[in-house]
Amino acid sequence: MQEYSSRPHSPVGLETHGITNVKTAYWNLVTPALYEEAIKRNEGIMSHLGPLVVRTGQFTGRSPNDKFVVKEPTSDEFIWWGKVNRPFKLERFDELHRRMTSYLQGKDVFIQDCWAGADPQYRMPVRIVTQYAWHSLFVRNMFIQATPEELSVHHPEFVVIDCPGFHASPDYDETNSDVFILVNFAEKLVLIGGTEYAGEIKKSVFTAMNYLLPFHEVMPMHCSANIGPQGDTAIFFGLSGTGKTTLSADPKRTLIGDDEHGWSETGVFNFEGGCYAKTIRLSPEAEPEIYETTRRFGTILENVGIDANTRRIDLNDGSLTENTRAAYPISHIPNATRDGRGGHPQNIIFLTADAFGVLPPISRLTTAQAMYHFISGYTAKVAGTERGVTEPQATFSACFGAPFMAQRPSVYASLLGKKIEQHDVNCWLVNTGWTGGPPGVGHRMKIAYTRAMVNAALDGDLNGVAFVEDPFFGVQVPTSVPDVPAEVLQPRNTWADKDAYDAQARRLAGMFRANFKQFEENVSDPIKAAAPQG
Repeated sequence: MQEYSSRPHSPVGLETHGITNVKTAYWNLVTPALYEEAIKRNEGIMSHLGPLVVRTGQFTGRSPNDKFVVKEPTSDEFIWWGKVNRPFKLERFDELHRRMTSYLQGKDVFIQDCWAGADPQYRMPVRIVTQYAWHSLFVRNMFIQATPEELSVHHPEFVVIDCPGFHASPDYDETNSDVFILVNFAEKLVLIGGTEYAGEIKKSVFTAMNYLLPFHEVMPMHCSANIGPQGDTAIFFGLSGTGKTTLSADPKRTLIGDDEHGWSETGVFNFEGGCYAKTIRLSPEAEPEIYETTRRFGTILENVGIDANTRRIDLNDGSLTENTRAAYPISHIPNATRDGRGGHPQNIIFLTADAFGVLPPISRLTTAQAMYHFISGYTAKVAGTERGVTEPQATFSACFGAPFMAQRPSVYASLLGKKIEQHDVNCWLVNTGWTGGPPGVGHRMKIAYTRAMVNAALDGDLNGVAFVEDPFFGVQVPTSVPDVPAEVLQPRNTWADKDAYDAQARRLAGMFRANFKQFEENVSDPIKAAAPQG
C-alpha cells in the first residue's frame, strides 16, 4: 500500500478498520489537491469562478428506507426502534463490512481525519474513508478541520467507510435494496454503499452525535443558529424547504452554523465546519451570502445545471433534481463565527412551510406549546413537487429531524424543555409557507415579510405589542409587526373564502392531533393540552 499525505496523519492505521492492501491511501488532502484528484478521475468539472460541479447519479437525496441501526446489546435499550431506526443483524453487518473492505483492496481511498463538534469538551474525533475524491472534499468542507498538531495524534472515535461503487445483495444481505447506510454504535462504525449522494456521510455522523450527546445532558439539534449584534444567540428549527439556512444567513447577524448543533451547559455549538445549502432558484437579492458561495473556489455544487462550453452554472435548472445543493466551508460566509460557538439562546424559532395556508406567519409559544411543536415537527409538501402529490400533504418529523434521531423523541424533548425553562427562552412559530389559501389559490409568504417578523422577534420589538389567541391553534399572534401589513398577521383575513379557511384550519388541527397520539403516553399533561383545539 502506498500512502500520500502532505500533512501529518494519525498513527491509527486503516487496518484498524479492516482496510488493507489498498492501492494508494491519500491522507487529509487539502482542497486544491482534492480538486486535482476529482478532475483527474472525471468525478466533476470546474465551473466559472471555481466551484466543482458534480453529479450524484441515481440518488439525488438521502435514501431513508436503506438506513439501518445494528441491533446489539450496548445500545438496544436506548434506540427509538421503528420505521426510522430499523434493526439490522450484527452478523449481516460484519459480512458486509468484510466484503466492502475486500472490494477496496487494490483501489485508491481518501481519508479525512477531522472533528464533529466545536465545543472542546464534547467534540468527537471522526475519520471518513471515501472511495471518491470529491466525497473527501465534501467531508473537508462539512466537518471541522484538525490542525497539523491534532492530526499527528488523532484517534478516531467514530469511523465512516463510504463506498459508492460497492452494492449490497438484498436477498443475501437482508438490506432493503443494493444501497445501505448501516450504523453500528458498539463498533462506532458506519458503512455506506451503493449511493453517490454525499449527504449520507454528514447525516450518519449527525446520527452518532444525536445518540451520544444526551448521555452527557447535551441537547443535539437539527437547527441553524446565529448571534445578534448584542451577543444574543438564536436557533432555528425547521425541515428542508422551510428557510432554516436562508433565514440564519442574515448579514446583520453572525452565523454559527446552518444545520446541526449542540446545546451544552455553556451554550450552543456547531457540529460542523461548513454548510450544505439548497441552491435551486437561489436569488442574489433574497439570499446574497449563500448565492456568493456558488461563485467561490472550494464550493461543491451537486446536480446544478452547467453549460459545458462556457462552464457557467444555472441555479434555476432543476432538470436533474429540485434538491440541488452547495457544500462549502463556513468561512465562505463573511460574517460566520470561526469558533462555531455561541451563548445560550434567547430565542428559539420553529419554522414551518404550511402549504395549507392556515398557520399564522408568526406566533408566540408557551413552553408547553414549544414542546408540542418540537415533538410534532410539522411542515407540508406542495402539490407537484413530488410524484403523486396533488394537494398539500402534511409532513410530521419528530424533533424536526426524525431520520437522524437515534434515541426516543421524549429524550430530546425533555432536554429541550429543561433548557428553555432554565434560560427563560422566548419561543416562536414562524410560517414561511402560504397565505390567502393553498398553492394555486394563495401565494407564498414574501421573504421580506418573514425576515421582518423574525428580526422583530429577535430584536425585542414584539415585547410591548398586544397579542391575540388563534382560535384554532391556541398560539399568541401579534397584532402588529414593524414593516409588515397588519392584515398579513391574521391568516383568516387573507382568505377570500372564510368558510374555506375554517374548514382547512380544522383539517390541519386534526392532523396535528392524530399524529401526536403516538407520543402522548410519554409526555406531560400540559404538553398534551397544547394541541390545536380547532
